[in-house]
Amino acid sequence: MAIPLTEEQHMVQLMVRDFARREIEPVAAKNAAAKKFPADIIKKMGGLGLMGMMIPEEYGGSAAGAVSYVLAIQEVAFSCASTAVTMSVNNLSCGPILSHGNEEQKKKYLAPLASGRQLGAFAITEPDAGSDAASVAARAVKKGDSYIINGSKSFITNGGYADTFIVIARTGSEPRGRGMSAFIVERGVPGFEIGREEDKMGLTASSTVSLSFDDCKVPARNLLGAEGQGFEIAMTALDSGRIGIASQGVGMARAALAEAVSYANARKQFGRALARNQAIQWMIADAARDIEAAHLLTLSAATSKDRGEPFTIEASIAKLFATEAANRIAYDALQIHGGYGYTKEYKIERLYRDARVSTIYEGTSEVQRMVIARDALQ
Repeated sequence: MAIPLTEEQHMVQLMVRDFARREIEPVAAKNAAAKKFPADIIKKMGGLGLMGMMIPEEYGGSAAGAVSYVLAIQEVAFSCASTAVTMSVNNLSCGPILSHGNEEQKKKYLAPLASGRQLGAFAITEPDAGSDAASVAARAVKKGDSYIINGSKSFITNGGYADTFIVIARTGSEPRGRGMSAFIVERGVPGFEIGREEDKMGLTASSTVSLSFDDCKVPARNLLGAEGQGFEIAMTALDSGRIGIASQGVGMARAALAEAVSYANARKQFGRALARNQAIQWMIADAARDIEAAHLLTLSAATSKDRGEPFTIEASIAKLFATEAANRIAYDALQIHGGYGYTKEYKIERLYRDARVSTIYEGTSEVQRMVIARDALQ
């Protein structure tokens, strides 16, 4: 089964595949080992239109659409998951400005983000507000023509290099999500501090930091939408973000399968190639099946987004299935490699570590099941 691609979408897929194999793949392992953020590659990706793929051309984006975005993320993730999540979060950060920003905000912030000249980050997670996003405690109080923000954020992807942050903070006394608002906060604003890089298990070439706000003064004109819309803005952005992470899962799974197939064909045990053993063949077959399903689920969610149709449930299903499949496939691929797979000499070791967080960020697998079950039970 296949969801037919337009000629333009197919061209995007081939272009990004070529770029990723030439520019990203050769340095991915080195960057991961050195924990080096690939700033030069990100700028090149901006030049190719990959950092604002769902942003209209009038605001500096490539207007390629969600399906092309899915295909592009898959190809980048095949070569380097760290670079893929950097690209994904930047595209996610553009979304709230496009959907809820006024004309002044769109003109000021979207073009630099979409071109790769600047980098975006999305800040909702806090030390005590992870899966329970409605428990955000950071507070913004309006004083004159400014908001004063106090609080902290944690696990913020791109944070160490971002110029523009979408920050969710509480502005009202209403319980849970009803009292939250969204702000555009620029790097370098007094009272806004960026913490150290987290020492992560995987995705070591991406940036993940904490943020602190100590009487941080943000102009009132940087409020996105209206007061009280923050939770809605965040959840809408995360729907698109989940399509991106599902695509990352598909790309990582494909890379893991490619590594497993290559090794199983080359490695000989008991006088024959590993690939001739039925146990290995079944691992390969299961991986191929799950990748095809994950790819189609992700394309389905992206197609709904491109059509302007609701896609919350489709995005959750795609994210849940694709990321859990990526972890299973990476596990089996490493098992096929045996002891060699446990060494950093082989790409599968990095893939195995990189895949693990995909079932945690932008909504854990448990949260996705809650979203899906709530819809199914209605």
